[in-house]
Amino acid sequence: MLEDRRLAVLRAIVEDYVSTGEPVGSKALVDRHSLGVSSATIRNDMAALEDEGYIAQPHTSAGRVPTDMGYRAFVDRLSGVKPLSSAERRAISDFLAGAVDLDDVMSRSVRLLAQLTRQVALVQYPSLVQASVRHIEIVALSETRLLLVLIADTGRVEQRVIELPAPIPDEALGQVRTRLLSAVTGERCSDLAPVLDGVAEEFSTEVQPQLVVIIATMLEIAVAREEQRIVLGGTANLARYRDSFAANLEPVLEALEEQVVLLRLLGEVSGGDEVTVRIGHENPVEGLYGTSLVGSGYGRDETIVAGLGVVGPTHMDYPVSMTAVRSVAQYLSRILSET
Repeated sequence: MLEDRRLAVLRAIVEDYVSTGEPVGSKALVDRHSLGVSSATIRNDMAALEDEGYIAQPHTSAGRVPTDMGYRAFVDRLSGVKPLSSAERRAISDFLAGAVDLDDVMSRSVRLLAQLTRQVALVQYPSLVQASVRHIEIVALSETRLLLVLIADTGRVEQRVIELPAPIPDEALGQVRTRLLSAVTGERCSDLAPVLDGVAEEFSTEVQPQLVVIIATMLEIAVAREEQRIVLGGTANLARYRDSFAANLEPVLEALEEQVVLLRLLGEVSGGDEVTVRIGHENPVEGLYGTSLVGSGYGRDETIVAGLGVVGPTHMDYPVSMTAVRSVAQYLSRILSET
């Protein structure tokens, strides 16, 4: 357990290292912070923090840098996430409110997060599995080809081209459209299978084969794994920290290129609407052991439907990143709830 004075020294070391990127010495702490103790006491506290694993000396005669354990102690003892000013809140609200559709919302959100934090931003599209159906449309492209469009209450729009085994008359297609729309509107995508069970049998044997294909396609859309998409932005920000990553930047970039890896990362931190921080080796991906992830879930009507976050070096500005992630998650949840 860290005593208050040593915690204050650790906090000062973290803040200085985040600000300068340089190892921190006792003289710098005395000059920059009003710790109320002598330089000798600070040196003793730094020695104790090093012995306990909270800070480390990267080179002989150098100052000290926080370890993953030190960052964890710092983050765990933050008094709270700093609220945004009214001007900042208004700027975020106006920026996101200007989006014209869900793709635009995702694009704006990831750009905003990257700009606010100067880290790599990740925003996951709302999951269809967690969403409900707002509307479906079936459009005839030819005698045996249809376009099926599914619109979810989260704003997601998915479409598939369907090849039918035989033509379907226009009148029958209109009846199919009306019946399917009445069956699925308002239903959760994850519940569509039992809702649509037996619907094909309500139609003539002439139409049933075509309807079976349409229903199968609709269910495929609702449960498709590929819909778990993530938008990535601000990767160029990592160039600012090239010296910090040294030889470890390449595996970081490789990890960030893998959607499966990104989904796993956000899955670790998006279980609720609270901000979660994973530091260094706490991350589940080896290539990201030199980074930290700050993330949160966002949703609609108190249901979490996806996650977002930022990835950067372990010496990122945690208060700023945590505030930005929480704020953007809250605004995204508000946008989804109002759609």
